[in-house]
Amino acid sequence: MQVNHAELVISAVRPNQYPEDSVPEIALAGRSNVGKSSFINRMIERIGLARTSSQPGKTQTLNFYNINNEFRFVDVPGYGYARVSKSERIKWGSMIEHYILNRENIRLLLLLMDIRHEPTELDIAMKEFADEAEIPYAIVLTKLDKIKKSQLNKHLSIYKKSLNLPTVDALFYFSSETGEGSEDIWDIIEDQLAE
Repeated sequence: MQVNHAELVISAVRPNQYPEDSVPEIALAGRSNVGKSSFINRMIERIGLARTSSQPGKTQTLNFYNINNEFRFVDVPGYGYARVSKSERIKWGSMIEHYILNRENIRLLLLLMDIRHEPTELDIAMKEFADEAEIPYAIVLTKLDKIKKSQLNKHLSIYKKSLNLPTVDALFYFSSETGEGSEDIWDIIEDQLAE
């Protein structure tokens, strides 16, 4: 997909702040340091639209990005970051849950996970939540450039087993450094938008 227009529409903390229209949304969920902002910036080939930070847990709002006036990327707060208070984590959790379960605009949920490490309990719980919510989803394994090419199949097998997947077909690897994997991810996004 050629992205000619991309802008942050709103950073929302409550449903009444969400855009009130039927524009389709691609939601991004993942751990605080998995690279959701870097993912957005690489996918749209724009440096700095989604703010990246060396401090995990920075995104504390649902950030809605208008892409080509056709759909939105929605960056939800990262889960599992220890330095925020438990009450803050619970608040984020309920915000994410309410958005995912109640937002009719969602066409696809991208679950971002770090390919270097086995899925965490929270990653597994998020995948199970997506299964139960019956939302179309794909698993994006970020930070591909941080592992050796010869290790890729091993890491894919670990994810297949840990997430109890029948095949590795739902796993999409991705590098925000090189852009590798972005074409396959655009394909699945475009398929969902076309439905």
